[in-house]
Amino acid sequence: MFELPKTICEITGAQTCQLGDVIQSLWSGYGVIQRVKLDLPNRSTAIVKHIDLTESRKNRRGWSGDVSHQRKVRSYEIEKTFYDSYSQKCTGLGNRNVVGGRDHEFACRVPQILAALEKPGSSGWLIVLEDLDEAGFDLRSSSPQRSDDSNLRSCLRWLANFHATFMGCKPTGLWDVGTYWHLATRQEEWQGMEDGQLKRLSSAIDERLNAAQFQTLVHGDAKLANFCFGSTNSNCNDGPDVAAVDFQYIGGGCGMKDVAYLVSSCLDGSESETQQNVLLDFYFDQLEKSLAVKQPEIDFPSLESEWRELYAFAWADFCRFLAGWSPGHWKLNKYNDQVTRNVLNQLAGDKIQRRGDGFTAE
Repeated sequence: MFELPKTICEITGAQTCQLGDVIQSLWSGYGVIQRVKLDLPNRSTAIVKHIDLTESRKNRRGWSGDVSHQRKVRSYEIEKTFYDSYSQKCTGLGNRNVVGGRDHEFACRVPQILAALEKPGSSGWLIVLEDLDEAGFDLRSSSPQRSDDSNLRSCLRWLANFHATFMGCKPTGLWDVGTYWHLATRQEEWQGMEDGQLKRLSSAIDERLNAAQFQTLVHGDAKLANFCFGSTNSNCNDGPDVAAVDFQYIGGGCGMKDVAYLVSSCLDGSESETQQNVLLDFYFDQLEKSLAVKQPEIDFPSLESEWRELYAFAWADFCRFLAGWSPGHWKLNKYNDQVTRNVLNQLAGDKIQRRGDGFTAE
């Protein structure tokens, strides 16, 4: 494998590299994220994502094997493609539609890529990124499953700006359909579901989301833990400045997938229910403002109408994944169950309407 300090110097141009603390391990033991000290101009630290692909690992929830391993390999290739080919658009700089002084307001901040290297023989990757702590995004939520209202609104604002930035963008080099729980890439988990209406109508839920008229790029893993917060608010808006990381599952899709998933990472079932309309109102308000600057030709009322309806489908789609992957997961609660039941009843009703009287829904 890599001689880390030497290799990092070679690909970044640094004269010296000192390994620092390991920030976290990658999912299923595929490597680590580590801070390093460098002697680059205007940069004293960087973040290294060191990915070891020499062997498949056992997932901590029991899902493993070649399908899972190849999905992980592909996800790191896609993450590098995002940083190489798409991330520059996230600052708003260079966008001819952004009028002076408003770049930052409608940005969706991500770390800058400094260098990357794939070891021959597919044994591993190094991705060297800007240290967001050094850039002022040095705060994290105190709990991976809890957030105060201002942090959640900051993340929703980031998602709105991200979705506006890439509205209508073809996911070339990315996942055709984004999110790590996408049905086509999770057939093993689907097979593990209990028989029932949700399993039988999983494809219909997936098709409804994929058939949305308005498509963008979705982050694909927009949980609270993948956001880094600043100590200031330069947007004059709700919540602190925020940046996002971890783009392994970015791809095409309806933005409601990211919104529902984010809410699920921050709020419990009762909170998700009572705050649903307020949070959606805030997100769509931010999305409308961002699109008015970045893509004013978009028919926003039509987009909002379509996506509000698909919010429940996004919840049901994620619940389908959890039902097969981890049936006892804490996110499978009363609120999610009711949202999913409403979607299933709607789909069953659509089938009855299409097939005529006398048809019995599943």
